[in-house]
Amino acid sequence: MSSEQPRVRLELWRADAVVLFDWLMSTDLTAVPTTHPAQRQAFVDLCDELENQTDVLAATLEEVALAQEDVAKNIGR
Repeated sequence: MSSEQPRVRLELWRADAVVLFDWLMSTDLTAVPTTHPAQRQAFVDLCDELENQTDVLAATLEEVALAQEDVAKNIGR
């Protein structure tokens, strides 16, 4: 990504970040339906930023399961 690109700040609950990172790391992004290659690259960039700017990489399997439960509580709200 070009350093000349403007940056945005995005705040997530840690549980959301853990669930999203876990999904991104376990998903074959080439199998995710997209309409443009840039969409797949944006997923990769998001995964990199979650890894670099948070502690989600250190989440244990138990923490991932708890995060999934927490996030699932908001389904349909």
